[in-house]
Amino acid sequence: MTTASAPGGLSRVFERVGRVAASVSDEIGRGAGLVAEVFYWLLLGRSRQQPVRGGSVIDQMMEIGIRAIPIVAMMGATIGVMLAIQGIYTLRIFGAESRVTLGIALSMTREFAPLITGILVAGRSGSALAARLGTMTINQEIDALRVMGINPVRFLVAPALIACLVMVPALTFMANVVGLWAAGVYVGIALDLSLAAYVTDTINLLSTNDLMHGLGKSVIFAVLIAVIGVVNGASVRGGAEGVGRVTTRAVVQSIAAIVVTDMLFAFVVTR
Repeated sequence: MTTASAPGGLSRVFERVGRVAASVSDEIGRGAGLVAEVFYWLLLGRSRQQPVRGGSVIDQMMEIGIRAIPIVAMMGATIGVMLAIQGIYTLRIFGAESRVTLGIALSMTREFAPLITGILVAGRSGSALAARLGTMTINQEIDALRVMGINPVRFLVAPALIACLVMVPALTFMANVVGLWAAGVYVGIALDLSLAAYVTDTINLLSTNDLMHGLGKSVIFAVLIAVIGVVNGASVRGGAEGVGRVTTRAVVQSIAAIVVTDMLFAFVVTR
């Protein structure tokens, strides 16, 4: 009986793995299709008398970017000070605490600023996008748009994706500035170094490639946040419980995708 049940249990495991793999592939395909369709409407929408509305894009930019400035600035400053504290503590063992500026500048611009910005936007705006589309799907508002001849991707998805592509890199740049400034204030107090000398060291140590490394990742994070939010919102099942479930799923998937992409990006670029 045990021998007979073993092949059956193994087959069920493979079946479950296959279903998960098929589901993941399907979601990746839908995400890629959404991005292609957004750029289609962005380039050809005006010629088809259905342009992407500038007002909607600005509204999304306000929601995704402007209203997120306080929390991104606060977290950027906190991360900057944390890097300064840990950097000075570690380098003091070797008597090299004066070189802490290098570690702060590279870590902030290449890793922490885009990563923390992406995670904050995913938790704040990615979840809101998934909840909004999920609620509209449950209430059959998406079907109503199609009946009225309005393409849902052009009307709902394109403004959110364009706003993410603009505002996530902008927030990342702001996080860089705030984080480096906050770190400079702490370094000045801890090491008796003037802020002007800290700024000069930072400018001399950083290159354009370092800045573009972080901003390039933030563009990829922006696409992931928007696409994952839309795909989860459109796949909602059930009522309010289903909306809550896809909202949570969108946040978890976005943060996981951001962290994994960050690792892969860093590995590829530094080879």
